[in-house]
Amino acid sequence: MLRFRSILTLVLVLITTFLVSCGGSPEVKVPPTYTPEKIEQLQVYITPITEAREKMAIVADLIAKKNWVDTRTYIHGPLGGLRLQMLNLSRSLLPKDQEKAADLAKEVFGHFERIDAAAKDKNADLAYTQFKEALKDFDSFLNLLPTANS
Repeated sequence: MLRFRSILTLVLVLITTFLVSCGGSPEVKVPPTYTPEKIEQLQVYITPITEAREKMAIVADLIAKKNWVDTRTYIHGPLGGLRLQMLNLSRSLLPKDQEKAADLAKEVFGHFERIDAAAKDKNADLAYTQFKEALKDFDSFLNLLPTANS
């Protein structure tokens, strides 16, 4: 009888261990979303980028006036730090948005480079075409960003 009790105790310990290891509560994965705190942190990056977007009308005006020196200067001056800001912001977004945002930031600056080259060649048509494309990609980038309402 003593032997039977020790075997029964051992079997009960094994069953209990197995049940405890398998019976943990399932982890519920919450889909990644922007919390209000995260949006507030992102505003540090978003604010200067939206301000730069508002100033893009200056580039259009410079192209329309065929003021090539100031066009190139403005792209490299006030808009020069925009590339780094956009790429830093894209790294701070949720993983599902990061790659698209980084690609759009690169597209915007590809257009800026082509505007710069067109200004150097004094080609108003190409500069304006690239400017419109830059605005389109810039707006697509801004549409990826979270807002306090989303």
